[in-house]
Amino acid sequence: MSRISLQSLGCKLNQAEIDSLAHRLAGRGHLLTESADEADIYILNTCTVTHIADRKSRQLLRGARRRSPEALIVAVGCYAQRDPRGLERSGVADLALCNDQKDRLPEIVECLRRPRDGDVTDPRSSWQRRTRSMVKIQEGCSQFCSFCVVPHVRGTERSLSLDDILQDVRDRLAAGHKEIVLTGTNIGQYTWNGHGSRGLAELVQRILGETDVTRLRLSSLRPHDLTRELISLWSDERLCPHLHIPLQSGSESTLRRMKRPYSLADYARAVHSVRDSIPDLALTTDVMVGFPGESDREFEEGYRFCERMDFAGIHVFPYSARPGTAASVMPGQIEDGAKKERVRKMLALAQQSAQRFRRQFLGQTMNVLWESKSSGTTWDGLTANYIRVSAGSSGDLSNRLLPVKLMAEKGHAILGENIEGGYIQHG
Repeated sequence: MSRISLQSLGCKLNQAEIDSLAHRLAGRGHLLTESADEADIYILNTCTVTHIADRKSRQLLRGARRRSPEALIVAVGCYAQRDPRGLERSGVADLALCNDQKDRLPEIVECLRRPRDGDVTDPRSSWQRRTRSMVKIQEGCSQFCSFCVVPHVRGTERSLSLDDILQDVRDRLAAGHKEIVLTGTNIGQYTWNGHGSRGLAELVQRILGETDVTRLRLSSLRPHDLTRELISLWSDERLCPHLHIPLQSGSESTLRRMKRPYSLADYARAVHSVRDSIPDLALTTDVMVGFPGESDREFEEGYRFCERMDFAGIHVFPYSARPGTAASVMPGQIEDGAKKERVRKMLALAQQSAQRFRRQFLGQTMNVLWESKSSGTTWDGLTANYIRVSAGSSGDLSNRLLPVKLMAEKGHAILGENIEGGYIQHG
């Protein structure tokens, strides 16, 4: 039995893969530890979506090496896929595995490292501690947007078996998880042809109908993924009223250069459709600024479009050239100073629209899934529509779904007040 520390950087798909790996390692008798200091083996699921993600991947690997010099340092994921030999030659990682080798990780690490002697605790405990669990349903993308390295490192679209996903969900629920998040590179393209073509709507319907999931959440979807059949499933209150629909740019001409598979009109229609159909919906998005050739006018167009959409949350990030992508060699590369200023402006808009969204729910009572204690007796949790709530309690609220009255703003969160039994105090 080895002590293994797992860490994930980047997208929800990476976290889903780490969750699945944790389950498999625990099942083989290994101890999962949150601290790299105590680990025989440290595994990082890396990210390469931007140059910053590359840097963070290297920093985390080097940090693990410093904290545990005798540990086997393993890099997997998209950065490892892009430059496996470079990571090994530089000594940043002892072993770098490509994405198609991830499934064999338990067998590979067991061949390479014998465990330390010593007492161990229940190996399942770390995996079971999370309230939310990411379940991978699909991997890969065939879109090849001009800025995106993901198809190069994740490959083309392929889906997991519907039956395997259902079993994975049941396993997570049996371990105590209250919320399941379906994730992948491009989950709207989920299809399983084992017994006739089956898409995302059927998968969601089967999970709701054949498991006792308390909350089910979907990760990123594109406008054309939101079919009437899929939208109708939100009549089941267990399906969280939260949709993340990446926009990338609110300028039509920039979208075309990005080779995104929708127009602004397509996007706006999808937004109106889901808002009309799903009560209390939180709509979040991604916006990239400083894409090659983005003029001041195009940035302003994007800003105004985001203003009209009034998102509940915007992940704003500057364009980062990725090797091998079409955008990396486009003319009109934007200077870093201009990117930073555009990020600042878009972040200010994002904060304003997020605040407007949260304020709609002040005074209402909503169910909160409590995740962790942030300090002292203060607990943090999430509503189904992704509002972060803080409240005080001397009891253990971890992984409990409880009704809470939303009372007042506190930074980017809302303070909750006692509803059941008086043990949740006003924060």
